[in-house]
Amino acid sequence: MSEDTPAWAGPARFLRPVEPTRRPDGTRHFSAMTYAVAFGYRPLQLDLWVPATSTPAPVVVWVHGGAFMMGDRRLLPETLRPDQVFQALTAAGLAVATIDYRHALEAPFPAQLHDAKAAVRWLRAHAAELAIGTERIGAWGESAGGYIAALLGLTGHRPDLEGTHGVLGPSSSVDVVVDWYGLADLSTMPRKAPPPEIAALLPEELRTPPEDHLLRGLTGDALADASPVAHVRADSPPFLLQHGTADWLVPCDQSTQLAAVMQSVGAPVILEPVPGAGHIWLGHPDVDAIVDRSVRYLADHLLPDPTGAQHA
Repeated sequence: MSEDTPAWAGPARFLRPVEPTRRPDGTRHFSAMTYAVAFGYRPLQLDLWVPATSTPAPVVVWVHGGAFMMGDRRLLPETLRPDQVFQALTAAGLAVATIDYRHALEAPFPAQLHDAKAAVRWLRAHAAELAIGTERIGAWGESAGGYIAALLGLTGHRPDLEGTHGVLGPSSSVDVVVDWYGLADLSTMPRKAPPPEIAALLPEELRTPPEDHLLRGLTGDALADASPVAHVRADSPPFLLQHGTADWLVPCDQSTQLAAVMQSVGAPVILEPVPGAGHIWLGHPDVDAIVDRSVRYLADHLLPDPTGAQHA
């Protein structure tokens, strides 16, 4: 699209950035920017927080959770304060884009990965207008979003998994991943239906394990592609895996499996089980410390290091 092309001239594949609002600390907040139009679906949007820095801030893509069935790019798990992740990243000198993606009843896998990749390409294509740095990009997600962030980090070498909507051309690769309690191997993920007393209160769609909605109709190689463990290579980007040991919804063993596969090929990974924590860090007394650790890991890999040191 050229500067003179109306936003919706022809079948628009995406829209240009909007004007931001400026917060008292100088952070610019871009709201509801349409990064891709997957025809037949709702427009896919992202919000972007950009800190006031002397040089363009590297960007982290935040991917929300919600069992592939719900969730909102603007909302964090109830165990975190509103906007806590976004504010922590900008305070560290990092920009953050929080993205929509299609839920499992809208479209099965790999639609969710296609959407995340389209968001990365859009950010790179508009980096100058947004005044962000995209030479290095991070991905961070929780639960279903952790799974998508992991796939985003592990499939940069797979052009067949790019999708065809949104901006085409720029790389969708990311350089570092933080995965909070995400699924890693769908062949070993327990299919847990809710207890009967809870199931009776749920709509029919939520009584089925969400992975079954995500994977509907997939067989063979397409089914294998849905598990992050299938894409690990020695040149995979560095990962920080954080997972509660008391997580009954996505067992901690999922992150243990991904870490083991990455270690077996020499890919950089740190596994940090969080003792006694459940899903979304329920029961953990210091969620702030987990957030701070994740932000430090991303900053270490994305911000220039004046000492020239390399990070694991």
